[in-house]
Amino acid sequence: MSTRVTPETERRLQIAYSPCPNDTFVFDAWAHGRVPGAPALDVTFADIDITNGMAERGEFDVLKVSYAVLPYVLDEYALLPCGGALGRGCGPLVLTREAGTDLTGRTVAVPSERSTAYLLFRLWAADTVPGGVGEVVVMPFHEIMPAVRDGKVDAGLVIHEARFTYQNYGLHKLADMGEHWEATTGLPIPLGAIIAKRSLGARTLELLARAARTSVRAAWDDPEASRAYVLEHAQEMDPKVADQHIGLYVNEFTADLGEDGYAAVRGLLTRAAAEGLVPPLGSNALDFP
Repeated sequence: MSTRVTPETERRLQIAYSPCPNDTFVFDAWAHGRVPGAPALDVTFADIDITNGMAERGEFDVLKVSYAVLPYVLDEYALLPCGGALGRGCGPLVLTREAGTDLTGRTVAVPSERSTAYLLFRLWAADTVPGGVGEVVVMPFHEIMPAVRDGKVDAGLVIHEARFTYQNYGLHKLADMGEHWEATTGLPIPLGAIIAKRSLGARTLELLARAARTSVRAAWDDPEASRAYVLEHAQEMDPKVADQHIGLYVNEFTADLGEDGYAAVRGLLTRAAAEGLVPPLGSNALDFP
C-alpha cells in the first residue's frame, strides 16, 4: 500500500513509553511502520517516573505519562483521546510482608510522586489511615516488591504486572487502590495517558490520535504480530503474565476514552486538586485537539 508523503509524515517524532507489555502491544504496529500515513517514530523506553519528568521539562513530542502529571503539563501538551490505560479491576496495590499491617507512620515505597498510583494512594490513605503514613520513598517499580520482601520498606505501592506476581515474593495485599476508587466514585481507574506537544498543531495531533487507534486495533486483530516486540522488552516476564497484563490494561478505553474515560480523568484530578495534591485544571484543559 502506498502512503502519501505529507509534512506530518515526513518528520520522525520522538516518543517515550514504558517497556511494559501494554505499551509495546499498543505501539507495535505504529513503531514498526505498519500504520499507513502515520509519522515514523523514534522510540525511547523509560519507566513512568522518567517520562513524567520528561513531560514536565517539555522533552519529546509524544509521551506516555501518569494522568496525575497532567495538571503540570497541559499548557504544553495535549491529552490524546486514545492509546492510554484506564479500566476496571486494574488499580495499584499496597503490599506488605505481614497481612493487615497498620501503615500509620510506616515507610512506603511508590513508583513516582507524580504517578496516578500515588494520587490514588493518597486519596485512599486519607480515608483509611487516620494517623497518616510515614516516609514515602520513590523507587523504580520493579525494585519495590524486593524492597518490601527484604524489609527495606514497610509497604510498597505496586503497578503493572505486580498484580499477578506479588505472591511469588511472599507478600500480602493490604489494599487495592482501584477497588477503593471504583467503590467511592463508580468510575473506571485512570492510570496512564498519551500526550503530544500542542506545538505540533491540530492537524498533526488528530493524525497521531488516528495512528494510535489504528495501532491498537491492528494489535487486537493480530496479537501474534506484536508478540516478539512485547517479549523482547518485557524484562524476562513469563509470556502468560504478559498476556494477562495486556488483557487487563488494553481495553475499550485504549481505543477511545469516551464519556466515562474523560469523567474518570476529570474526577481524579478534581478530587486531587480539592485535597491540595495537584494544581486545579483549567476548564478546557482536557479538550482535544
